[in-house]
Amino acid sequence: MNDILDFGLADLSPVDDDSEEAMEALWTGDLTVLSQHHTTPNGSHSFVLAHDRSVTWGIPGEPQLVAITVARDLQQSTFTFETSHHATASFAQNWLAERGCPLERIALRGGDYMKPADDLTLQVEQQIQKSCTRYEVLDTYTSEDNPSEAWTLVNDSQATQAPVRLFREEWNHDAGTYTMREGAFPDVGAAQTWLDERSEPLPEPPEYSDHNGAVVRARIARLALSRSAGTSPTPQTGLDAPRATAAVPVQGRLL
Repeated sequence: MNDILDFGLADLSPVDDDSEEAMEALWTGDLTVLSQHHTTPNGSHSFVLAHDRSVTWGIPGEPQLVAITVARDLQQSTFTFETSHHATASFAQNWLAERGCPLERIALRGGDYMKPADDLTLQVEQQIQKSCTRYEVLDTYTSEDNPSEAWTLVNDSQATQAPVRLFREEWNHDAGTYTMREGAFPDVGAAQTWLDERSEPLPEPPEYSDHNGAVVRARIARLALSRSAGTSPTPQTGLDAPRATAAVPVQGRLL
């Protein structure tokens, strides 16, 4: 694993104040790179998913993962720099994909990373990764106490019922696995009540039980088939060469 994150910007200038501020606000020495992808042959774009250790020293519950994009205009000798913090890798991957990174290049699979506990987890993660701008993030929280979890509260622009959705990732350290589940609520208040009380199971989205439920089950079946066959559920396409880092423990847990 390469602990030194060098964006190669020494001979380039930020294209605007936002890019300069985003770069200066990020201390690369605090980052543990989880996955990265650089386009070839001229290296005009970089996409990075990293754990920001500095967040753990701040306000409890803040998102610990940071997604970074760098776009270089080599003819003008300028660059654009963007960052976005996320509670879970799937939302960070969605953000990077929206900026042009192939999802298969920033996957966190194999090595020492925690593994998905079941096929529903994979299905929900892929739903988030490929959601484009469907979800408006309202709030996030990360906890390494009991329960050991991270959640993202969103407004689902495609939901006709219960549009407030809660995506909750929970880690089982003993088993080395994690689960991702989607909950549905009529409003933010109902979601917050559930988070505060945890007195009943996470309410499933209405579409899980209607005719669309067949679609969900079919997707899960395809995922199970691809895993049993030893193939990746995400097509390995694209000509850009990846540079992925080795898996690492993150704050007492494995992603």
